[in-house]
Amino acid sequence: MQEFTLTVKNREKVSTKELERSRKEGKIPAVIYGRGTENQLFWLDYLPFSKIFKEAGQSSILSLAQEKGKALNAIIHDVTFDPLSSRFTHVDFFQVRMDEELETHVPLEFIGEAPAVREHGGILVKTLEEVLVSCLPKDLPHTLPIDLSILKTFEDHIQIKDIALPKGVTLLGELETTIALVEPPRTDAEMAALDEKVEADVTKVEGVVKEEVAPEGEAKPE
Repeated sequence: MQEFTLTVKNREKVSTKELERSRKEGKIPAVIYGRGTENQLFWLDYLPFSKIFKEAGQSSILSLAQEKGKALNAIIHDVTFDPLSSRFTHVDFFQVRMDEELETHVPLEFIGEAPAVREHGGILVKTLEEVLVSCLPKDLPHTLPIDLSILKTFEDHIQIKDIALPKGVTLLGELETTIALVEPPRTDAEMAALDEKVEADVTKVEGVVKEEVAPEGEAKPE
């Protein structure tokens, strides 16, 4: 398990105005919670957290180093972004116990190329980007690799049950769910039919809508 350490500073509840001022100064408000523990409020420095988030994502254990008290083991549970700037505005951590199993989603890492795409011109379809697992924190994988070279024909597909798991990790959910497959390329007839459908929808795009007649005695809708 790769180790990530993030320094945090304890904080008190402040007004919305003070929160916004601190964000402009390069700080991110954060909270940590967990089963059987009290919520704690922190400040994060923007640049160090950005780097950690890029490397660790939401499927790695972080050690949160406090100014006072022992370090806390946690995972990033939720991140809020500003809709205009896409900057981090708030972070939720979930405190974990290293001796208790946790359930969390792990991203899938698609590796290689599908022969059905390279040799037959097929279209790769990915139906999942992450899967739910259960494991001890020390066994939590950062990603789970998916070997696309298995997809040699249009009949081949990769399911959750086909994932190679590290020791101590258990998959949750429906194991027969398909992760990836390759669809045959569209025929000329299918492409022509698709073009006809697009042309038929042009009137809607241009705002040409059939006028509705209001029932007698009612005003026509604006």
